[in-house]
Amino acid sequence: MQNLRRGMLLGLVALTVVVAVPLVVRWVLSPREPAIEIVLPSGTTRTVTLAALRRLPVLSRPGEYQNQFGNWRDAGTYTGVRLADLFGNVAYATVEVVAADGYHVFIERVRVENPEYPMIIAYAYGGVEVPSWEDGFRIAILPEDGRVSNEEYRTTSAGSYWVKSVVRLTLQ
Repeated sequence: MQNLRRGMLLGLVALTVVVAVPLVVRWVLSPREPAIEIVLPSGTTRTVTLAALRRLPVLSRPGEYQNQFGNWRDAGTYTGVRLADLFGNVAYATVEVVAADGYHVFIERVRVENPEYPMIIAYAYGGVEVPSWEDGFRIAILPEDGRVSNEEYRTTSAGSYWVKSVVRLTLQ
């Protein structure tokens, strides 16, 4: 009887270790500040923190976009890093941008690297940074005049590219 109890206790301890250790490891390795995940075409994943983004060349400029109904939305000053600078010399054709709520959009490289419509991962809006800025990391497109119309951007909704709460960028 005592051997049975000892075996059950050891089994319970083993189960606890099997369940708890991966959770603790994940918690210890997770970034302590806002971050996004970048998945390279090779499948390699890297996490980029807010602190790392601040060390890259910054673009800060007024911006707003037209939605599918032709309404102008979210006017303000956005601060962030050009996606082209963030990706460097990695070869890719498209970027899948994924938001925390599951929304995703595929953006062609030619749009990402268009110098007339610089595309950034914004980490601040009106001087308020994530996590205080509730939109989280956000894709913003910032031409010189600050406005992205549907007609100029040759799309039904320029707003569909301005993804809020970005958690992952997958290069394909």
